[in-house]
Amino acid sequence: MKGKNIRVSIITPCLNSKQTLGDTIESVLGQTYHNIEYIIVDGGSDDGTQELIKSYSGSFGDRMKWISERDRGIYQAMNKGIRLSSGQLIGIINSDDFYESDAVENAVSVLTGDPYQVIYGYLRKIERSGLTKYSSVTHASLPDKMIAHPTCFLTRDIYRKFGLFLERLKVTADYELMLRLYRSGEVVFRLCPKIMANFRTGGVSSSVRTSAEYEFSRLIHGYGDVQEFLKAYKEYLMQRDWRG
Repeated sequence: MKGKNIRVSIITPCLNSKQTLGDTIESVLGQTYHNIEYIIVDGGSDDGTQELIKSYSGSFGDRMKWISERDRGIYQAMNKGIRLSSGQLIGIINSDDFYESDAVENAVSVLTGDPYQVIYGYLRKIERSGLTKYSSVTHASLPDKMIAHPTCFLTRDIYRKFGLFLERLKVTADYELMLRLYRSGEVVFRLCPKIMANFRTGGVSSSVRTSAEYEFSRLIHGYGDVQEFLKAYKEYLMQRDWRG
């Protein structure tokens, strides 16, 4: 797989994302690396998102694919995109995030001949207030915390051998997948020490459901604690019940 002109597939799942999707698409269009296939998986938006996607289709030519149909959540959309893709290296960038212009070039530059690789970098977090923070978590911390998924590029062979995202998990299937790969001992994690993507904070990732799924993922892969999982799950159930 080592090579400087391999095919890279980038996948964007979206739903009613007209306000932010343009930045995502522009960041893919403006990449310094050009052998890119771009796939957008829309969940049946009705806010003008589909029209926005159509307006960009000519800019990509035959390098862009998109579908729009109802799905059962973001991870099913990601899995659809992976199945539609043809690249040897696959990245996923959500519709409210965007890449640095050299993200793909940097990912390809550290790729080696190993069949199972996760390439990742640093993340810039943009608060609603406009303030920025940075995430430099490395894969050595995966038993306790997630690396920056918007910066991740995985070799195609990973999905073939280790499977796709668990769609029953609604907010942390990316973390579960990384724990699955980390625990296998067969996957090489390679850090590209540069900012590769930008993440807008304030989404579902701050919910109590996230805590419950997070602890569940750690537990099933041998890194968690039963009591911590039960505590998080209890908080999730209580919040859901109080909300009706």
